[in-house]
Amino acid sequence: MTDNRTPISRFPHLKEDFAASLVVFLVALPLCVGVSVASGAPAELGLVTGIVGGIVTGLMRGSSLQVSGPAAGMTVLVFEAIKEFGLPALGVIVLVAGLLQVSMGLLRLGRYFRAISVSVVEGMLAGIGLVIIAGQLYPAMATKAPDSGLDKIFQLPGAFWDAFGDTDALASLAVAAVTVAMLFLWKHAPAKVRTVPGPLAAVGLATLAVFALDLPVATVEVKGLLGSIQPPPLSAFGELAGVGMLGTVIAFTLIASAESLFSAAAVDRLHSGPRTEYNKELVAQGAGNMVCGVLGALPMTAVIVRSAANVQAGARTKASRVLHGVWLLLFAALLPDVLAYIPIPALAGVLIHAGSKLIPVKSLAVLWREHRGEALVLATTAVCIVAVSMFEGVLIGLALAVVKTAWEASHVKLEVVDKGAGPVEAHLSGNATFLRLPKILDSLESLPQDRPVQLDLSGLHHLDHACRTALENWAERHSSAGTEPVKLVTAA
Repeated sequence: MTDNRTPISRFPHLKEDFAASLVVFLVALPLCVGVSVASGAPAELGLVTGIVGGIVTGLMRGSSLQVSGPAAGMTVLVFEAIKEFGLPALGVIVLVAGLLQVSMGLLRLGRYFRAISVSVVEGMLAGIGLVIIAGQLYPAMATKAPDSGLDKIFQLPGAFWDAFGDTDALASLAVAAVTVAMLFLWKHAPAKVRTVPGPLAAVGLATLAVFALDLPVATVEVKGLLGSIQPPPLSAFGELAGVGMLGTVIAFTLIASAESLFSAAAVDRLHSGPRTEYNKELVAQGAGNMVCGVLGALPMTAVIVRSAANVQAGARTKASRVLHGVWLLLFAALLPDVLAYIPIPALAGVLIHAGSKLIPVKSLAVLWREHRGEALVLATTAVCIVAVSMFEGVLIGLALAVVKTAWEASHVKLEVVDKGAGPVEAHLSGNATFLRLPKILDSLESLPQDRPVQLDLSGLHHLDHACRTALENWAERHSSAGTEPVKLVTAA
């Protein structure tokens, strides 16, 4: 049977998706290259991840309008992994992380990532943003960044002082500063000008300025697309037996999954189309990362900047994100030498701007006024990521969020009724846990020792073992010191 439908009838939103794909491609191009260079990997590997994110993950079910690729949020972790295990081992880490993501999706665990404290996720992104900003200020000044997050921050004043005495460093810093300024001011440009994505315009103008003025600024090193693709050797898989690599794999898995699924929730709020199927999206992300791992490329996550650009450009179906991957592939195949003209400080400026977007200044101010406990979790997570490492910082943030929740959930109230004659009545209500035990015992021990006491526990929704034991011990002590034994009243 012949299909007489025209391309327009078979793909009714082709025009909108085609236009949106070009916008996303232009937004993704400088970000893919910048993230890769900042991660300590060849620039082309960022394009490979963007291509896989567009074509492989883009074709799969999950979130129809979300766009995947290399993300600034993973830069710090990827850099640390390459530094510790080497670039060949990166493919193994990404491959196994992708396999775990697929497994979690098939086990229908994707929805549980929505239970992760938003404050921990925002704290994670804030910490990453701080490390990115501090780290990218060094290539902006044409110098090497220190290894640790704290050193990156503490050594900045000295690096700035040295830069002001070096002509090459000043030229590099000027290019980065102009790039950052353009990105922050781009939203105020005329509407017709803003049809060009800000990152592309900033990097493009910086490239033209460096070329025209012959500035002494470092540019991207180009190896060629095929030359950069290096599947991991079999010997690299042996390192999975080490605790260090296994911890890195888990960190890649959890952080990439959380960032992707939180991005999906944010993208769903931007459009009225089909909602994200979280388990299927997790499988799609995992499949993309498995392909990236086989190719020795960077890990991928869903990226809110590209996804928002996709929605705002009028995308209607997944065709837009698939086409953006095709455009990246054509660029990498036909115009790879163009990358060699891109100034390193311009890419540093793009990432400094991206890092600043990860720091939720407004959200933190609101949290501090309304939910100081959440603000503390956010700030602690960010500081620990900068001071220790991303994996440990996230674990500390999660632990603090659990403790905060347990503390708030263990709300208990003690009411004392003393009529002047007869027993003193003490009523406990709420949730009595070990976290509130000091407060409960202080209140009970302040009761008169020479009067009988009736302790009513029937109003408690929960009484843990530690509290029950402590209350029974208090009752025994009070009974031995007083005239009559304590009477415990429990729920029927």
